[in-house]
Amino acid sequence: MEGPTPVSALIHAATLVVSGVFLIIRCSIFFENAENILKFVSIIGCLTSFFAASVGLFQNDLKRVIAYSTCSQLGYMIFICGLSHYSVSMFHLANHAVFKALLFLSAGCVIHGLNDEQDLRKMGGLLYIFPVSFIMILIGSLALIGTPFLTGFYSKDCILEIAISNANPVSNFCYFLGCSAAFCTSFYSFRLMFLAFLNPTNTFKSYFDGAHDAPIKMIVPLIVLGLGSLFYGFLTKDLIIGLGSLFYNSIFSNFYNFQIIDSEFLNAAIKNIPFYFTIFGMLFSLFLINCFNVNKVAVFNLKLWKPLRFVYIFLNKKWFFDLLVNEFIVMSTMRFGYFLSFQTIDKGVVEKFGATGLTSSFFSLSSNFSGFNSGLLFINVLLIILFAISYFTFFFILTFFFESNFSLLLFFFSFLLTFFFFKD
Repeated sequence: MEGPTPVSALIHAATLVVSGVFLIIRCSIFFENAENILKFVSIIGCLTSFFAASVGLFQNDLKRVIAYSTCSQLGYMIFICGLSHYSVSMFHLANHAVFKALLFLSAGCVIHGLNDEQDLRKMGGLLYIFPVSFIMILIGSLALIGTPFLTGFYSKDCILEIAISNANPVSNFCYFLGCSAAFCTSFYSFRLMFLAFLNPTNTFKSYFDGAHDAPIKMIVPLIVLGLGSLFYGFLTKDLIIGLGSLFYNSIFSNFYNFQIIDSEFLNAAIKNIPFYFTIFGMLFSLFLINCFNVNKVAVFNLKLWKPLRFVYIFLNKKWFFDLLVNEFIVMSTMRFGYFLSFQTIDKGVVEKFGATGLTSSFFSLSSNFSGFNSGLLFINVLLIILFAISYFTFFFILTFFFESNFSLLLFFFSFLLTFFFFKD
């Protein structure tokens, strides 16, 4: 859902986007008593995290990169709920709200100052024009990728440490996809900064001449959120997810699913694996950007290589997810709604056997019978005699067999039929 950047900052940080995660946290007692559902939640969460992070790799819209980052981080929150650590999910939700609002508002300052341009390919060289926005996006991105001692580090790394502490295939699968998503997050975050601020400029001269940084009334909230991105996680970690904390005392979790103590005593090499993935993603992004700046022709020819081109199209088109949904769900539902529900049931059954169909059939039948009324005297006399014989025959037969007043009703019905027959 596209909207102004303040609205995007609000919905991605604190309202409808994270309402599903909050609902799972509040319904923890139900999930804790359904272990298979918890496994399903974990798998869906880690797949969402990796899917959204991989889609964000090659997005060219500034806001879409940040938006897919939100979807990826929601995957982290979901799969840690599936591992029964709801307070950690709530902690990451609160941390994510701070630096994601900072990223969206900073991106809004850049878009507004650059004549509403959102395409990363039409930016570059904005470092000296948007120094405050660059610093804020840098702080938000570093917090997002889990840089040590920033806000995102305390919740994101805690999630991955708890995942590797659970000795079961589902949590190991979540850990692997979570680290892969961390690599993708680092890659597209630094790609965004390189393309928008550090690369040679690629924008229009009119945009560049009129570009300006945010005014002071917009910088003040950015500074507040920047300070939150730096210190919020450190200041609230022990309060929210510290051992014995009752900050979220309404959250229920079975004692045998409690792994946060084991995660604290992991080997340092294992704890640093997500950090290694993050550093590798940053260096890989820097390497590709430098290769492009040094030899653009070689990089362009490499992009035309069919396997890489397919990967680029596959990720840029969101794994063809929209195509699959439109073809197999939306179009199937529309075909069902038109051909079966509308054509067969509504027009075929309801109209033919409902009030409209019965009314039209009755008038059609009466018109057909009226065709016998030619106005000739001998035909009218013959028909009157035949109908009279029929009336009295049915009257006496029904009276003889049923001995009820049903025959009287039939007589009146026949009289009405005669009235329509002789209506001309």
